[in-house]
Amino acid sequence: MTDDRPGPRRTPAELLRRLRLRHATDPVTHVERVPARAGESAPWPGWAPEDLRAAFARRGVVAPWRHQTEAAELAYAGQHVVVATGTASGKSLAYQLPALSTLLTDPRATVLYLAPTKALAADQLRAVAGLELDGVRPATYDGDTPRAEREWIRRHARFVLTNPDMLHHGILPGHAHWSGFLRRLAYVVVDECHTYRGVFGSHVAHVLRRLRRQCARFGRTPVFLLASATSGDPATAAGRLTGLPVTAVTEDTSPRGGVTFALWEPPLLPVGDATPEADLVSVRRSALRETADLLTDSVVEGVRTLAFVRSRRGAEVVAANARRALDEAVPGLGGRVAAYRAGYLREERRELERALLRGDLLGLASTNALELGVDLVGLDAVLICGWPGTRASLWQQAGRAGRGGEALAVLVARDDPLDTYLVHHPEALFGRPVEATVLDPANPYVLAPQLACAAHEAPLTPADLDLFGEGAKEAVDSLVEAGALRQRPTGWYWRHRERPEVDLRGEGGAPVCVVEESTGRLLGTVDGGSAHFLLHTGAVYLHQGVSYLVDALDLADGCALVHAEEPDWSTHARDVTSLSVVSVRSYTDAGPVGLFLGEVDVTSQVVSYQRRRIATGEVIDTRPLDLPARELRTVAVWFTLSPESLARAGVDAADVPGALHAAEHAAIGLLPLIATCDRWDIGGLSTALHPDTEAPTVFVYDGHPGGAGFAERAYGTAAAWLRATRDAIVECGCETGCPSCVQSPKCGNGNNPLAKPEAVQVLDVVLANLADGSSDGGVAGGPGVGGAADGPGAGGGVTSGAGRGGVLPRQDDRTARRSTAGGPTG
Repeated sequence: MTDDRPGPRRTPAELLRRLRLRHATDPVTHVERVPARAGESAPWPGWAPEDLRAAFARRGVVAPWRHQTEAAELAYAGQHVVVATGTASGKSLAYQLPALSTLLTDPRATVLYLAPTKALAADQLRAVAGLELDGVRPATYDGDTPRAEREWIRRHARFVLTNPDMLHHGILPGHAHWSGFLRRLAYVVVDECHTYRGVFGSHVAHVLRRLRRQCARFGRTPVFLLASATSGDPATAAGRLTGLPVTAVTEDTSPRGGVTFALWEPPLLPVGDATPEADLVSVRRSALRETADLLTDSVVEGVRTLAFVRSRRGAEVVAANARRALDEAVPGLGGRVAAYRAGYLREERRELERALLRGDLLGLASTNALELGVDLVGLDAVLICGWPGTRASLWQQAGRAGRGGEALAVLVARDDPLDTYLVHHPEALFGRPVEATVLDPANPYVLAPQLACAAHEAPLTPADLDLFGEGAKEAVDSLVEAGALRQRPTGWYWRHRERPEVDLRGEGGAPVCVVEESTGRLLGTVDGGSAHFLLHTGAVYLHQGVSYLVDALDLADGCALVHAEEPDWSTHARDVTSLSVVSVRSYTDAGPVGLFLGEVDVTSQVVSYQRRRIATGEVIDTRPLDLPARELRTVAVWFTLSPESLARAGVDAADVPGALHAAEHAAIGLLPLIATCDRWDIGGLSTALHPDTEAPTVFVYDGHPGGAGFAERAYGTAAAWLRATRDAIVECGCETGCPSCVQSPKCGNGNNPLAKPEAVQVLDVVLANLADGSSDGGVAGGPGVGGAADGPGAGGGVTSGAGRGGVLPRQDDRTARRSTAGGPTG
């Protein structure tokens, strides 16, 4: 193992003190000390084979922790169980113990392991194979598995590690080839199950029901063993995911090293140092630049550090800047830092993982691809560049470090309303329960395609409809009406030769390959939903610190041709959005304010991109693009206000568009505080006169077909959500609006117009009238926690009539083309 660190190791407190000295003003707004905890062990279960105990002992496990044996005993007794404990608490042993014991004592049994990422499945393969148990024969089966190995795995592997995508696309459609494995399936392990939320989670819920259906055809009922980060109500979430009664084990009895957790707000730049508009608006130093500097300083100090960055591009930028700075300080030291993200080829990802484990790398800038489960022993510090979206993700990422002792975690705030709010309100982060996982298997945009997949695998029967739950009969009827299914006395049959095309992750289609035009070399891939933003003609694409310019994007062939170039500018795509209301589910009458929940049609199109100077952020020019529009039917929450109420509040008619636009941006930024989502899961639109409501209106919508539960949560907790939004705007020190309050990084209109003071007045009107008219799901003393959506309009005076803040939407196809925060980029 290589670990020739450049300097002496620092304690977390010492390292934090040295990092803070870089700035004239202290950037740390709060330091939370999470104390160390002693562990509580338990005896090995009597049914555990001696050779398995010996294998764990060789790996250093003398005795299991009590929560591990509790979960293992339940599963071995045939109960479905979810173990929901903290990072590095040993959840792997909790499911390995019963699964491997069964494989050793029953030579015919098989186990299926599901992970949300390939990296996690590869890590678990190393762990199981490292036990060197005779007859287990573990193997990964995913898109990277060579075809020559697949037949052997189907016939001989007994512990198959895969992901929901491969189960959906490969195993279940080919269930005849997997019949020997499925008829002997004893356990299904669902690792990191808290990641299965929203539309993705709803799809996975039905993939698991399809798996149960195929096993039942062979007379098999496997036990489901789920592992989750700590989450709100894990038993309910796991039950919704599997469709089965699940027992939760939540008391964490593992030891834990202490964590020093700092909230870090980058300093304001001197006027004139950022953009040409800096003399009008104070601008904070970029969180990416700040994270790169912190990563550089940590590596110089000899601290093995992982930096989590929200985007693929951001991870590349942080790694490149850190490498450059390290090579200037100590020539050659930059080679100890790298980037890690999805889209890399398999060989690149595996080598980076090995290099980090060996200690060849001291610093790694990663997307959340390394958030889950991968055993990263030896890390000392974690940098989190921007709020990761949920408290569950925050603690998962922070928990990557310190498995061997004390650790430092630093949340670096972006110039964003929610980030700014959180670093100045630590009570919203610490000492609060993490969010519940939100998914909706009854979503018709998920249920109907999944039933089509099930019918392709085997004709549907009335008993199957009970398995798939609420709305299944209606979905089948719609498929029959559409000509996808044919009803016969024995059931419903799939009518087409080809199987249904269903995208579990809602990423907008097949991945787009990035190919170097001069050599034909495949650099990586980008999901189809992001291609319009990241691979349009003229875009700058980063790969392991090397810049490429996109020469052409062929959406039909799924290919982008690029050439290497190092421009001194970056590219930023801009889109326009239109929205029309389809129907209203619930409506709260609050006098001059109306609060709605319903279905909407959203049309978005990337129409241009800006080129900006890397050094200053100066806009060089805006260039047009000709890309197809994208259609989305989803769920939205929106509020309307009567023009008279705005006038009484002192909002001039000329300021209404900017006031609504600013309120919309801030509301999108703060919704992740209430719902289990992040900013990129949602979009919005505001207009001074929407044709469907005939009133000033602000919409916030889910960025997934059919909705993902976020708008419902916002509707049920509207007062708490909008109160936090107002507070974030008021508490920001800028005068006219900045990224910390009302500017949006996703705005398709270039953050114009915006009216910050008037946005506060708009929200005052809404909150004053919602005080007695809508449910408030917030927790006393704070702005509310995430969780399962409450019933829409509970206690909110729901009415089916028109409200005084605007009539109920008419069913027409007129749209409002106004300013928008932009939809999710996938």
